[in-house]
Amino acid sequence: MLSQRVKQILGLIATALFATFIFGLSHSISTGFAGFWGGLPFALIAIFVVGMACYDLWEETTKQKD
Repeated sequence: MLSQRVKQILGLIATALFATFIFGLSHSISTGFAGFWGGLPFALIAIFVVGMACYDLWEETTKQKD
C-alpha cells in the first residue's frame, strides 16, 4: 500500500500530465482548421473535465478512509 505522501506526489504528476495533454489538444483544435469558435465547445468540455480530475485528486488525497 502506498503512503499518503507518495499518493499525493503521483497524483499531482498524473493530473499535470493529463491536463497538459488535454489543454494541448484543445489548443491544437482551436488553432487548426476548426478555428477558435469551432474549438470552443471542446475547450469548455476540457476545462470541465480537468476540473473534475483536480477535484478527484483533492478528494482522494485529503479525505480520511475508514
